Amino acid sequence: MFGETTAYSSFSVDDLDAARGFYGDRLGLAVEETGTGDMRMMYLTLPGGARVFVYPKENHTPASFTVLNFEVDDIDRAVDDLVSRGATFERYPEFEADGKGVVRGTGDGGPVAIAWFTDPAGNVIAVMQTS
Repeated sequence: MFGETTAYSSFSVDDLDAARGFYGDRLGLAVEETGTGDMRMMYLTLPGGARVFVYPKENHTPASFTVLNFEVDDIDRAVDDLVSRGATFERYPEFEADGKGVVRGTGDGGPVAIAWFTDPAGNVIAVMQTS
């Protein structure tokens, strides 16, 4: 039934204007805003063409998990670039991170390296290198 329909992921933010600036200007994603007034929302177009629906929520609570993962060829270059754009990388006590906030050698079948940062609404985003 659902194998032939369109589907996409979504998450909420507390400030759609801040999210638009972050995802469009800072991360360089294509952002399409739609609706008016209280019914404003937006779509992010990810590399490869997949879309993500982002909507404002008055009582937004940041996701307690990673909402977007970006695969990169060189995690150090990606982290340096994101830091230059104002990103701060998260450190989680269960993972040993280096000085940049990168967790390296995460295990068999997992990424070679991964680092997490947040959007203005506190949602977690990851950059990961898989080879």
